[in-house]
Amino acid sequence: MEPLAKIFGSPARLKVLRLFLFNQNASLTLAEIAKRTKLTPAAVRRELLELVAATLLRKKGARAAARYQVNPRFEHLAALDVFIRETTTVRPQDILATLRRAGTVRLVALSGFFTGMIEPQVDLLVVGDTLEERVLANAVHSLEAELGREIRYASFATSDFRYRRGVYDRLLRDVFDYPHRILLDKIGL
Repeated sequence: MEPLAKIFGSPARLKVLRLFLFNQNASLTLAEIAKRTKLTPAAVRRELLELVAATLLRKKGARAAARYQVNPRFEHLAALDVFIRETTTVRPQDILATLRRAGTVRLVALSGFFTGMIEPQVDLLVVGDTLEERVLANAVHSLEAELGREIRYASFATSDFRYRRGVYDRLLRDVFDYPHRILLDKIGL
C-alpha cells in the first residue's frame, strides 16, 4: 500500500479523491466513479459516504440518480488539491510493466500531464511492434484509475513513427519539442 493510501485510510479513498480533485467540475454517478477508478460499487459507496460526511463532496439527487461533485466551499480544498497533485506519481517501472502487456514496446515518452504541461495534445506516446490496441487501451485505463485523470495517448508502429518523425509530424513535435521524459528507447532517438 502506498504511503498516501495509509494516510488517507485506504487505496480506494485515495483513488476517489484523485478522481474528484483532478476533475473538480465533473458531476459523476456512482457507476461512473466505479468504472473510472476500477473499484467495486460497494467500495465506492463506502468512500463516497465518508467524503460527503467530511463535506469535501456534495451529493445531488437520490438513490440511483445521485450525482457527486466537489464542494467548492470546502475550506481545505486548495491545500488538499495542491498536496494530491504534488504527490501523485506512478513509478516509471509500473508504467512500463503495464504497457508491455500490449506487445513489443520500443519507445515510451511522457509529456503533458506527466511533465506539468497541460496544453500538449498527448500525455503518453507508445511506439512498438505488434501492439494490440485493445490491450493498450486497457493498460492506459488502469493507469488512469491510479492517477484519477484521463490520459491522452498515441500509439504507433515503429515504421510509422520513423516516417512521422522524418516528416516532422506536428503530434511528435508537440511531444519532443517541449518538456518530455523518455522511459524506454530501443529505437535510438
